[in-house]
Amino acid sequence: MNNTTVDHNGMKVMGYLAEPAGTPQAGMVVIQEWWGLTADIKEIADRYAAEGYLAFAPDLYHGKVADEPDEARKYVMALERDVAAREIDAGIAWLKDVRGMKKVGCVGYCMGGGLTLATAIRPTSRVDAVHVYYGGGMPAGEQIATIKAPVLGSYGSEDAGIPKEQVDLLRDTLTKAGVHNDITLYQGAAHGFFNDTRPAFHPTAAADSWTKSLAWFGKYLKA
Repeated sequence: MNNTTVDHNGMKVMGYLAEPAGTPQAGMVVIQEWWGLTADIKEIADRYAAEGYLAFAPDLYHGKVADEPDEARKYVMALERDVAAREIDAGIAWLKDVRGMKKVGCVGYCMGGGLTLATAIRPTSRVDAVHVYYGGGMPAGEQIATIKAPVLGSYGSEDAGIPKEQVDLLRDTLTKAGVHNDITLYQGAAHGFFNDTRPAFHPTAAADSWTKSLAWFGKYLKA
C-alpha cells in the first residue's frame, strides 16, 4: 500500500495503490475531491482494499494538494480534463490488463464525482460500475442516456451546488435509458458529507452510503 506510478501502453499515472491482504476480487479506482490526493482519499482506497479490492487512486494534480478552498479552486480550473480522463481510463485498463482484474469499479467525490460520472459516459472507459458522490457539473441528458455501467449516486439535500431537481433529473434520465441506478438524496447532508476530516462530515449519510457502496460493487463487480 504505497505511492506508485502505473504504466499502461505508455501512459504513466502517478497515484496510490492499496493492495488487499488476499487475492483481489475486483479492481477499484478512487477519484479525489478538489483538494487533491489527500490522506483521506488514500484511507478510502485502503478501506476498499480491506474489502477485497485492488484499489488505485490516481493523482490528478501530480503531487499538489490544496489546503484552502481558493487554492483548490485554482487547481480545479487548471486541471486538463482530457488528460485526467486518459489517466483515469489508463488506471482502469492497468487494473484489468496488467493486474488481471476481470471487473473494475470507480468511485469519486466532489470533483471526482463529476469525473466518475464522465467516466461512465466516456466510450473509451472500460469501467463496470460507478459510485458518484455529489458530483457537480451534471452532463446533458443525452450524454447520461449513453451510460452502460450501473450508477450508484449519493447526494446531500443541503448541497447548495447541486439542487434536488438536478438529482431527480439524473435519476429519471438513467431510469428512462434503462441504466441500473440507485440515487439517494440524504436529508440534512451537505456537499462533502463523506469526508470525516471536514466540517461537512455527516456520520449517518457517510455510513449508509458506504454500506450501499459495498453492496453495489459487490453485486456488479464480485458476482
